Amino acid sequence: MSLRIRFRFDGKCSLHPRYNPARDGQPEHSKCEGCESLYVIDQYVRIARRRAANPSGLVASRASGRDKASASECSRISENESA
Repeated sequence: MSLRIRFRFDGKCSLHPRYNPARDGQPEHSKCEGCESLYVIDQYVRIARRRAANPSGLVASRASGRDKASASECSRISENESA
């Protein structure tokens, strides 16, 4: 089974349209909600990309298998995510 996920978000701050969180990092205008929102979205996209690059932390199961998951499996998954 293969799964392809594409991460892309095109957005601009209405007050600072040249701000790009991937290039500029944290916003210079810390009180601007638009720049701050773009920065947060960029951080979540980076986390998702990092987790997708390391598939050992991802769990694939069928819908019927969710009910059968034991507590030890859940704790093992949470330990992998915190590492």
